[in-house]
Amino acid sequence: MAVDPEGSVAKLKGIGPKLQETLGRLGIFRLLDLLIHLPTRYQDRSQLIPLGELRSGDEAFVEGVILGSKITFGRGRGLEVLIGDGQRELRLRFFHFNKGQQRAFEDGKHIRAFGSVTFIGRHLAMAHPEYQVFDAPPGPPKPELIPVYPTTQGLSQARLRTLTKALQQLDWPKAPGTPFEKLLYLHRPDDLARAEEISEALALDELCAYYVVMKRRALKRRKQQAIALPQKDGLDRTLRDNLAFELTDAQRRVIRETLTDLENDVPMLRLVQGDVGSGKTIVAAFAAIRAIEHGCQTAVMAPTELLAEQHQLNFQQWLEPLGIQVALLTGQMTAKSQRETLQRIASGEVQVIIGTHALFQDKVVFHKLALAIIDEQHRFGVHQRMALQHKGAYPHQLVMTATPIPRTLTMTLYADMDVSAIDELPKGRRPITTHTAAQPKRPELIERLRKILAQGQQAYWVCTLIEPSEEIEALSAEEAFDLLRRDLPEFRVALLHGRMKGDEKVEVMRAFKAGEYQLLVATTVVEVGVDVPNATQMFIENAERLGLAQLHQLRGRVGRGSKASRCFLLFKPGVSQAGQHRLNALRQSQDGFYLAEQDLKLRGPGDILGTRQSGEQSFKIADLSEHAHLMPRVVQRCETMMNAAPASNDGIYLTGLLNTWAASDNAHLSV
Repeated sequence: MAVDPEGSVAKLKGIGPKLQETLGRLGIFRLLDLLIHLPTRYQDRSQLIPLGELRSGDEAFVEGVILGSKITFGRGRGLEVLIGDGQRELRLRFFHFNKGQQRAFEDGKHIRAFGSVTFIGRHLAMAHPEYQVFDAPPGPPKPELIPVYPTTQGLSQARLRTLTKALQQLDWPKAPGTPFEKLLYLHRPDDLARAEEISEALALDELCAYYVVMKRRALKRRKQQAIALPQKDGLDRTLRDNLAFELTDAQRRVIRETLTDLENDVPMLRLVQGDVGSGKTIVAAFAAIRAIEHGCQTAVMAPTELLAEQHQLNFQQWLEPLGIQVALLTGQMTAKSQRETLQRIASGEVQVIIGTHALFQDKVVFHKLALAIIDEQHRFGVHQRMALQHKGAYPHQLVMTATPIPRTLTMTLYADMDVSAIDELPKGRRPITTHTAAQPKRPELIERLRKILAQGQQAYWVCTLIEPSEEIEALSAEEAFDLLRRDLPEFRVALLHGRMKGDEKVEVMRAFKAGEYQLLVATTVVEVGVDVPNATQMFIENAERLGLAQLHQLRGRVGRGSKASRCFLLFKPGVSQAGQHRLNALRQSQDGFYLAEQDLKLRGPGDILGTRQSGEQSFKIADLSEHAHLMPRVVQRCETMMNAAPASNDGIYLTGLLNTWAASDNAHLSV
């Protein structure tokens, strides 16, 4: 009897309540979820690499004799095992271990280990490798491809491999459009070329299912009724005359495209892409005015309190001289302030409401919502974005992103949206000079910073960690804060990170913008929405740990005034080839769209589209860094299949695909 893919994963032998809870953190609840939890890569353990040939950054399968082991004490307690093969020595480091493991590492025993190689000081090391200990020299390694899965704390690769191996014993459905045999093969391939071929075929299927759902969503939207917003009182002309700057041609074009959409009674769904500092917010302001001219309200949703407050300042500056009321609604407001604001929203007294996730709350009742503007759209899940839609009678939606999306992806990923691009920077914007520097040069950079701060300019020092980590060698924000306060005692230094309370973060940014602090040490929380024209210097620690898109966003925090600005990318010596490519690309280009294409090739779509940050599920099989070339085939194939009769082979196949993939990825395939 065929297994029910919808059945609980607990039906597999050895899965109790605790393991079931751990699997749930990976989104694995059903047998189908486990089947589609595919390896991200495979380890080839057929070749042993001599220790003398190892280089930092290698992932290697090694063999040696245990020469000794000891407990170490640094930032935390650890176990270090020294092995050698007669040519060279290698240190195996474990930060989580038990007494049984410790006893197993006896001097003179043989060991095989697989992991990533790095330098710790002058010594070659491998942290938390997979290993096996032998009493005698083991025989030649068995040629095999070992799957490596995405995992979570408390779930080892070995346990995951055991679970997915158990899937092979089940009798899966064989109906058209249910490619279970192909999926099972990808868990235990015997040929890498064939695995890649099957993976590409399944990726094409998944992208097709996604494209069709997007198209269906667009068709469904065209049947909905929105409030038509034709040109009326000419407030937009007044705003344009009042601006202290001149709109670029690109801004004018995108404003025109947006306002034309708003004239229809079909809900607008337009994505506005714009590079860092290209001026997307003013486009949103013109759209808001159109709704207000018709006695309607506009909601502006931002992912962070910092960005929401920045929008509030801008909208107040532009719209309040026109008699338009702007209010801020966040979760950090006092109960009294929130209650008063909610009353003003419900009565229609406030026409523009800017907020964070607080706008989703049931108690937020709009008087007449006609337009929802969602900034940094990739930071919100689909369900969050859709929640605002139910606050009005199908409001128009304008979604914006400062993370340029590679052109190769737009046609498929945003098949349900109209897309505009602000591909021109405001006049007078000076280019940012970008430098790379190894971390040992930090003292020289601090002296350079001292001179810049003495001239009255301000600077950011960005770190990738909040506090020191036992497992990641990187300067944390807390450490940098202490270091820079000590080395630059004549200047005021502030600290900003994501664990601080919302009102604390807002106050630090307000004080920095007002010039009360000269230097801001922060995590990547300052990536978007922070606008301090007097800040001219950006220092990014461990820049090799970040993607190009994120580095480009951080760099864009400077260069917003009339003074020359610089960005310094500090990297750890021994950076990988891919890391070097990223840093060089950033140094050579300030074109966000070009950098997004490079980031896609190097890191994949998760970092670009924000799916790892927002919690929105990414593709199960398709890897857009590898499968972007499939996009034209996806469009052609789907358009043909959607026009086919439901009873045809293509129609039956398409239905099967939709059932399979929609069941596996409800978050982004919901219609």
